[in-house]
Amino acid sequence: MSAESTFGLSDHPHREPQEHQPSPCCAAKRSAAAASSGCGTPHREQESKQAETRTAAASNPANDSAAKTLRPDPSSWPVIPEGDYLLGTDDQEGFPSDAEGPARRVRVKSFRMSPYAVTNADFTAFVDSTGYVTDAEKFGWSYVFHLLIADPGKVAIVGSPQQTPWWHGVEGACWKTPEGPGSGIADRMNHPVVHVSWNDAKAYCEWAGVRLPTEIEWETAARGGLEGKRYPWGDVLRPNGEHRCNIWQGVFPTKNHASDGYLGTAPVDAYQPNGYGLYNVSGNVWEWCADWFTRDPARRGSAERPEGPAEGEARVLKGGSYLCHHSYCNRYRVAARSGNTPDSSTGNMGFRVAADL
Repeated sequence: MSAESTFGLSDHPHREPQEHQPSPCCAAKRSAAAASSGCGTPHREQESKQAETRTAAASNPANDSAAKTLRPDPSSWPVIPEGDYLLGTDDQEGFPSDAEGPARRVRVKSFRMSPYAVTNADFTAFVDSTGYVTDAEKFGWSYVFHLLIADPGKVAIVGSPQQTPWWHGVEGACWKTPEGPGSGIADRMNHPVVHVSWNDAKAYCEWAGVRLPTEIEWETAARGGLEGKRYPWGDVLRPNGEHRCNIWQGVFPTKNHASDGYLGTAPVDAYQPNGYGLYNVSGNVWEWCADWFTRDPARRGSAERPEGPAEGEARVLKGGSYLCHHSYCNRYRVAARSGNTPDSSTGNMGFRVAADL
């Protein structure tokens, strides 16, 4: 499995989405006012959402009885033990502009973490029970990576950000039609749901009786009991040549030879789990966290209260995605972090959930 294009970054034609123009931010160079998840993932302008009326995630009584059996059961999830953990990094591969460092020791209370990202099957149960409509569906489009569009001539592309033209705003792209009209998830029910905003993830949590993890919880859980390591399994990306995560292989963004087996998302249980039994905490999809994003290390929280700032413009994303590559977005490291506006959605953003003990 591989894919490539003759994508020209300097002369690729584009037009900005007419109604919801994204800031043309990228992972390597971002303005202080606009956060972007890695791999150059663009975001929606928050003000474009002010007039929208959100669909509540209230249960449909007719479906509620059946839905109870489909909601996640946290009692079987791994318990992340309470303790003092060294979080962040001083690694030379880190991005100081993302406030990855300095490494610091913080106290984390015990909690449960889902071993998998929320799947298409999970999200289908939620939507069937509540009738929830995602932000991407309300906007009418979402961002799709150019190589994943099987036939660009058969979809309506509303625009592409100037600095990240490999992202196309595709009309009709959403969680159930990930590459736009004509695509589907029937053969991807055990893949992570994508094209979900932070708002959508929070609505799912309210229905399921769980919550989004804080950034500190996410990073603690992702380390799997290891301290100060670059990846959930250690410091070597491919131990003995073995792929441990779903990221980009090849030349980004024009050729992916997919030697790890996947061009897009992988099943949520692909590869080996970390020491706590969590799968795919590096690569596959970016995962929303509860916290507001900040690039100020001093605002990321103290050892006693490591929850981050009380307000902001973007929410934290962790873990990297299938588009991350060392040459451009080296953010599949555990300490790496990024952010995006709460109503943004793309084909490489999903989430996993946590629960209190």
